[in-house]
Amino acid sequence: MAFCALVLFIMAIGLIRAGGARRLEAELAAERQREIDDKMAALSQINAELSGRLRGMGDALTSRQGELARLLTDRLDAVGHRVGQGLESSGRFTADQLTKLSERLAVIDKAQEKLTGMTQEVVSLKDILANKQSRGAFGQGRMEAIVRDGLHASAYEFQATLSNGSRPDCLIRLPGDERAMAVDAKFPLEAFTALKDATNDMEREHAGRRVRTDLAKHIKDIADKYLLSGETQDLALLFVPSESIYADLNSHFDDVIQRAHRARVIIVSPSLLMMAIQVMQSLVRDRRMQEQTHLIQREVRSLLDDLRRLGDRVAKLDAHFRQAQEDVAQITTSTEKLVRRGSRIDQLELDPQSAPQSTPSAAPSLRNAAE
Repeated sequence: MAFCALVLFIMAIGLIRAGGARRLEAELAAERQREIDDKMAALSQINAELSGRLRGMGDALTSRQGELARLLTDRLDAVGHRVGQGLESSGRFTADQLTKLSERLAVIDKAQEKLTGMTQEVVSLKDILANKQSRGAFGQGRMEAIVRDGLHASAYEFQATLSNGSRPDCLIRLPGDERAMAVDAKFPLEAFTALKDATNDMEREHAGRRVRTDLAKHIKDIADKYLLSGETQDLALLFVPSESIYADLNSHFDDVIQRAHRARVIIVSPSLLMMAIQVMQSLVRDRRMQEQTHLIQREVRSLLDDLRRLGDRVAKLDAHFRQAQEDVAQITTSTEKLVRRGSRIDQLELDPQSAPQSTPSAAPSLRNAAE
């Protein structure tokens, strides 16, 4: 802005001087040769000052252009460095997350192999499941161990109380959803124990009917107590603490499994619960990765906004430079005109004795020289 003001000031001086020259030309018709010489000396001095100022302006413009080029180079280098660092850090973060995911998948594969081997063994729960309290403690303990091992403490809550007063064994909170998923670990095992201890077909048939009746009642209780609209998820989990019992349930009681599905209750074994917990953990990890990705995107958008603003400012600065160049060109043209007019005036030959008589004819000559 100061540079533009200086240019305007010089143009104003040129215009004022041009007006003075025109007035001088008008007054030369009535003044003496001495006044013409004085004005010519002043004009020469002004011409010398303008030439010096133009040289100074040219040097200043050259210096400012160099500084601008250096400034733009430094800013572009800094922007490129920031973009490179952001992409590099994003790549490292993604690689680390993929490495951790691969490690967790390897752990899951090993656990699945162990659980597959366990399904081939016959597990006796008679001593542990002698009564309901010990059975509940056994199922609750296994369920809590799996949940604690796979989820962060903020993602679950044991023995929480719902709005209807019921207390599920565990509530699991999924990312991005305020509704919690209820998990029940009080699986009715008395009928399965009786089925295992049956010695004839009648006892096995009676124990089978008892299994269906007990599970139907327990599934209905879970659906009524733990499936609350707007408070819990549309699905609830019924935890079976034994892989062998779960295998028998799927092999011989498919109607019970279908009843549970219709009631939106999913029966899970320890291995299936562990896999579900791993899926939930992956959802939490993906949510955190999305948050970090959104943060990176916001930074990149801010960087692009800075680049756009820099481009706008460079365009404005370029327009100022073009305007300044045009103004300098106009000043140069005016200076050349003044020099030509001064040369014409200097070439006039006036006789002091005939000055009054030659004044009328000299005025048109001076006017033509000014033009």
